[in-house]
Amino acid sequence: MRAARSMKWAATAAAIAVAATACGSGDNGDSDGNKPDGYVSIFHGEPQRALLPSNTNESFGGYVVENVFSTLVDYNEKGKLQNANAESVETDDSKTWTIKLKKGWKFHNGEDVTAESYVKAWNWYANVKNNQSNSAWFEQIKGYEDVHPEKGDPKKDEMEGLKVVDDHTFTVELSEKVSYFNYMLGYSTFAPVPEAFYKDPKAFGQKPIGNGPYKFEKWNHNKLIQVAAWDGYKGSDKPKNKGIQFKNYSTIEGAYQDVLSGNLDAADQVGPKDRPKRKQDFGNRSIDKPYAGNTTIAPAFYAKPFKDVDPKVIQGLSMAIDRDTITKTVLDGTAVPAKSFVPANVEGFKALDTDVLSYNPKKAKQLIKEGGGVPGNKIWIQYNADGGHKEWVTSVCDSIRKATGVECVGDSKPSFESDLKERDADNVKGTYRAGWMGDYPLNINFLRDLYRTGADANYGRFSDKEVDGLFKDGDKAADLDSAVKDYQKAEEKLLQEMPAIPLWDMTASIVHSENVKNVKANWDGHILLRDVIAK
Repeated sequence: MRAARSMKWAATAAAIAVAATACGSGDNGDSDGNKPDGYVSIFHGEPQRALLPSNTNESFGGYVVENVFSTLVDYNEKGKLQNANAESVETDDSKTWTIKLKKGWKFHNGEDVTAESYVKAWNWYANVKNNQSNSAWFEQIKGYEDVHPEKGDPKKDEMEGLKVVDDHTFTVELSEKVSYFNYMLGYSTFAPVPEAFYKDPKAFGQKPIGNGPYKFEKWNHNKLIQVAAWDGYKGSDKPKNKGIQFKNYSTIEGAYQDVLSGNLDAADQVGPKDRPKRKQDFGNRSIDKPYAGNTTIAPAFYAKPFKDVDPKVIQGLSMAIDRDTITKTVLDGTAVPAKSFVPANVEGFKALDTDVLSYNPKKAKQLIKEGGGVPGNKIWIQYNADGGHKEWVTSVCDSIRKATGVECVGDSKPSFESDLKERDADNVKGTYRAGWMGDYPLNINFLRDLYRTGADANYGRFSDKEVDGLFKDGDKAADLDSAVKDYQKAEEKLLQEMPAIPLWDMTASIVHSENVKNVKANWDGHILLRDVIAK
């Protein structure tokens, strides 16, 4: 799911990837990107696709969509579930859910947000004919297979499990129990769209009409996206600024310098060269906060080094990586060595009882040998060159090479977009750098949505029937606590199969200029844009 995070793939593990030219700044709102009074500008990059809730699944597009659209529920700063557009989301059996909407909510064009707005949108998103990358998020709804068969055209246009009760009430019947379904509803792909969307979805994606706190204004491709605070927003988290500019930069270092000089208001990541001096440069305007995101190295199981590989080989490679040294030196403390496939600040995190995630050159070499070795004795780590990854990829490869004798090289792609295209096309030579930002703050999102057979974010094409079965057990659990525990059991099996090598949990490193105040990090590492105040 939030995967190709269906997901919000993070453009960075240590820094955000961009693929554009730096914008200027100023005091008006012209087409060159000068900033209107009261607006806040942040470091950003070009979204991979049009701005549609159902087809946006990476961090750049997601940052915009989650502020232009509102969903039924969302999460507070600490990742706790709370209602947004929903008055209530209730169930007696975790299979049939009744959703009541708050009255008075409207889209930015004045159209009422109704139960039909959600039901019609979800049916369109799920329909295989519409080829939406996030369609799998609806697969648990009864009748999904009718609108999205594995092969051929859909049998129906609507899922059987969606029923409109009245203007502000609808029900969702799932194929089986899913005790955490309400948590999923905070992901932006569940946002509604107005009737104007269906007239021309392609054009809508360039000028979206949402129901969120910010109203779309313009998208100057490869330069900026601009949104304005919307006076008609009915949520409790009304913007404290007049608008946001998401500004593209060709380098993260350039963005850092612009924040330092006051030409850019904020950046939510800092590049490798600037990390050691960020506190000196910004003082208390440099903010570090752990968030629901992690970095792994994911093998492509169709590639020569990992086709039919013994998991012992991957375990050995994991033990060849000196996480402690790399996070302290190369990453300057902005990451914490992983103890699990799940970040430590996500509900359901449980440190794995293993030495597979600890540095042990002797055992690393032994496991690789016992597993039959790496074909060709060489692996690659694919990464986007413009995302601040080169330094740590080089260090990881050095660590593997010195510990095991296995040759390891970085395979850089010029941009995050080109990196994702290579993954989509199954062109990864060995492994790829995988940075994941949570779609919802449960361990389930970091397991099921990455390692289930056929999951959109499963670019390595990992598949294991026993793992899939354990995931299904968790989905059928009687309540949320049981589901979380079942997924913890599934994670123990993942440790045996090694669909990825967990590296570290991420920390948001935010810097901001003296032109803004009240800058904070959200549970997912993004800046809480609605709270930022322009001085």
